[in-house]
Formats: sequence, structure tokens, C-alpha cells
Amino acid sequence: MTNDQLISEIRKKNSFLCIGLDVDLNKIPKHLLEEEDPIFAFNKAIIDATHHLAVAYKPNTAFYEAYGIKGWKALEKTIDYLNTNHPEIFTIADAKRGDIGNTSSMYAKAFFEDLGFDAVTVAPYMGKDSVEPFLSFKNKHTILLALTSNKGAFDFQTQIIDDEELYKKVLRTSKSWEHSDQLMYVVGATKAEYFKEIRNIVPNSFLLVPGVGAQGGNLQDVCKYGMSKDVGLLINSSRGIIYASNQLDFAEAAAYEAEALQKQMKDILDENSRSA
Repeated sequence: MTNDQLISEIRKKNSFLCIGLDVDLNKIPKHLLEEEDPIFAFNKAIIDATHHLAVAYKPNTAFYEAYGIKGWKALEKTIDYLNTNHPEIFTIADAKRGDIGNTSSMYAKAFFEDLGFDAVTVAPYMGKDSVEPFLSFKNKHTILLALTSNKGAFDFQTQIIDDEELYKKVLRTSKSWEHSDQLMYVVGATKAEYFKEIRNIVPNSFLLVPGVGAQGGNLQDVCKYGMSKDVGLLINSSRGIIYASNQLDFAEAAAYEAEALQKQMKDILDENSRSA
């Protein structure tokens, strides 16, 4: 999927919502455990109830790897279902990969060619040759961890090196890599005060923003400081949507929460259009 196609979908739906499919069998409705594939049954119901409200879905691969081959097959069925029934929706493998060049190439093939994701999250710690193999795939996107929403982000990401925070060095350096136009970045919603400076470095790149809702991030603040001329944001919500209920009405409850976020997004987009 190209950036233009993603932007078009955002404008069409008045939404920049990404729904995280982080499936924990201990949290899904008990009746689904009787299904042959409870993980896929849960994901399919969530997708069917929310696809008109979201522009992206983001399975966190750890939640599938934890269940062995059954979990991986459920992930494969989920991405196949999305690509077959909703090819206009942007798909993100939240895998946080990153290794030496030939290993990264294999990770990229796994997620882009075999599974058919549009994007994958990547850790930048090993530098250029660990990221560029992902960037070599046409119309695929690499989402680089920049400034994350967890408490441990302050251990390294905000440390000052040569008068600049490390996460800023990651942003600046990554712009020099081959096919850097296919980069997006993870920036946590709980770090809203940092968005203005981030936009000074990467004014047009898409930012994947976790942390709205359950982690305490504020949508209005993120949009105020982080929105670009083409929106440039994918706001991820996982637990607040998919676990809105653990009863028979779980899919309807998820749609209700997703629609509440989408309406806020529409209001923000409408306000920006009026003030433009």
C-alpha cells in the first residue's frame, strides 16, 4: 500500500484509527474457547464489527507466537482475512524486529511476502544495515521505534548525546537511509509534549501512536502537536477496544468504543478543515 492510498482511506473514513489485535486467551469471551480456532474467531468478529471505523489493524506478533504453531496459523488466517475482504485497510505486523542484514532480510520476507503485511515495526538499535533490508520492499513500510510510551523509554531514548536526545538522532539518521521515504515512526501518545520537536525533524512522515486510552494518552494533544498536512497519524488502541466486553456482546462493545474514537477524529479533521 502506498502513502497516497492510506491518506485516501483516512479521508474517506474520517478516521486515522488503528486497532491492535493483541489476543490473550485469558481475556477473550469464554464461549469462544469452544471454537476450533478461538484467536481467529475473536479477530474475525472484531474486524467484522469495526472495519468501517478503522484504517489499520496491528496484530502484536508476541501474542500469537506465545501459542506456538496454532497462534502463528491464527495470525496467518487473520491477515489473509483482512487482505481478502478488506484490501484497502493498512496492516501492521507489530514484531519489533531488527538484526544483522541477512537476518533482517529473512524477517522482511516473512512479513511482507509470506504473510502479506503492509508494514512491520522495527527496532533501530543495530542501525542502518539492520533496517534497510526492510526498506527494499516496494510499497511496504518500516515503522521504526523512535520514542515509545513505556516508562523504560527514559532509560535510553531521551538520553543526551552530543547535545541532542538519542531519539532525535534516530530520526535524523534514519532520513539518510536508502528508501527512507518508506519509513514511519512509533511515537507514544504519553509523550505528546515531544511531538512538536519530532515534527520539526520528520514533518511529513506517518507516526504510529500507541498509548491513547488505556495508557493515558490524550488524542487532542497528540493531534495538536503531531498532525501533518496529510494527517500523518495512526492512533492505535488495543485493550480499550477489543476488551471492552468479555461477554456475548464483545464485538458490539468493541464497535461502540471504536466509533467513539472515530467520532473524535472526525471532529478534529472537520475543525482542521474549517481553520485551513
